[in-house]
Amino acid sequence: MDDDLPAGRPADTATARTDPLTTAAAAATATTTATATATATATATATATATAAPALLPAEIIRRKRDGQALDDGQIQAFVDGLVAAPGTAGHWGDAQVGALAMATVLRGMAPAETVALTRAMTRSGRVLDWSDAALARAVGDRGPVLDKHSTGGIGDKVSLVLAPLVAACGGCVPMISGRGLGHTGGTLDKLEALPGYAVDAAPARWQAALREAGCAIIGAGADLAPADRRLYAIRDVTATVESLPLITASILSKKLAAGLQGLVMDVKTGNGAFMARAEDARALARTLVQVAAGAGLRCEARVSDMSQPLGWTAGNALEVAECLDLLCGRAAEPRLRALTLALSARLLCIGGLAADEADAQARLARALDSGAAAERFARMVRSLGGPADVLRDPQLAAAPVVRDVPAPHDGVLAAIDTRAVGLVVVALGGGRARAGQAIDGRVGLSAWRPLGAGLARGEPLCRVHAADAAAAQAAVAALQAACTLAPVGTPVVLPPDGDWVNA
Repeated sequence: MDDDLPAGRPADTATARTDPLTTAAAAATATTTATATATATATATATATATAAPALLPAEIIRRKRDGQALDDGQIQAFVDGLVAAPGTAGHWGDAQVGALAMATVLRGMAPAETVALTRAMTRSGRVLDWSDAALARAVGDRGPVLDKHSTGGIGDKVSLVLAPLVAACGGCVPMISGRGLGHTGGTLDKLEALPGYAVDAAPARWQAALREAGCAIIGAGADLAPADRRLYAIRDVTATVESLPLITASILSKKLAAGLQGLVMDVKTGNGAFMARAEDARALARTLVQVAAGAGLRCEARVSDMSQPLGWTAGNALEVAECLDLLCGRAAEPRLRALTLALSARLLCIGGLAADEADAQARLARALDSGAAAERFARMVRSLGGPADVLRDPQLAAAPVVRDVPAPHDGVLAAIDTRAVGLVVVALGGGRARAGQAIDGRVGLSAWRPLGAGLARGEPLCRVHAADAAAAQAAVAALQAACTLAPVGTPVVLPPDGDWVNA
């Protein structure tokens, strides 16, 4: 449908579709023609069918994209169908074939019409939530609109854990469909699984009960929600095919559109720790996300924010949960983390009609934090989804057995950080995945991270490593020292901008 196209894109650039009324009329007319004509038509149809079938073979679709040609809706649908078809059944795509098309897409890209078609097909590969349904309506209750937030990923990006209960405390309903770590970045579900018993894959009745109780529920997509993305996501993670604007767009929005949202904010990361390292690429992705969402009828706004250094003081699953609990409970808050969380939350309240303007939204959010209302919503969510019964006082987070400081090799100012390398250190410690399905050690990671511009004396810690053993800790210390650039004392450090909103 043309209303699925990005806002402002001319309809004549979409793939042509057959009008069923026209087809029916043509068929009726054809019955009055001579037998010879009918026979010729049948022959032509048979020939077309015979020649069309090979175009849907995986190898031919891969070849077409490899050679830089656009895929039509049928070919894209065949790919998505192949993602969800059971192994051994007709149309199934093997992992190697999926990885090959993903790589061809990374190298050759997709036109806007292809991105829209892929997003639409992946959205419809499973269930699409309808919040007017009786069971879902009971879960929402008398709360406000159904809202969500998504980040393209970074190091130490734990905003979702605070934003969901914060927006819920201000009247929003936040069924947040989240993902696992991807490449060098952490995943919200992995963080929450550091809380013993927390069920990220809760059955619908359970997460709906949590939503009714807390106003928010952070869960995985579930087997029936955009299942095509679940498989493609896992394969991209281990085949170096994460950094693709069309694949990122389709992955994010297929889950969000399937969730039936009424408002969405996007946090698109840029900098050397982001998948879109260049600011212009991040802005292009932000615009594409907003346009494709608008074409599907979802109000969405996107903010480009900095990932040239870790966000917050920690990176690693249990450590990040602990930092979020400190923020929610008013014990401590890293300034950049708090500011970004409030900025995204405020815009979401405005989108949902829960605040008159930015100032009103910020005031409401401050009250929800200061009063403990947001913390209480988080506690209700965790308890309802099987986590610790009193998470605010006893989160039961496991601690790594080995802790080592990362000493500054000499006096200086922290002038630059290879943030991607920092993320890979966390993966190497066991806090992320090097291959699909790999178990994660929730205990490991980094804490007490110093920000860009910090002055350090020789031997003073750049950060602290939490590791499973001494050998892993020592390797991490060396890698982190190499990832940090210390300029001479007194060198001015120009900090990246805090972020800006991108319009379609």
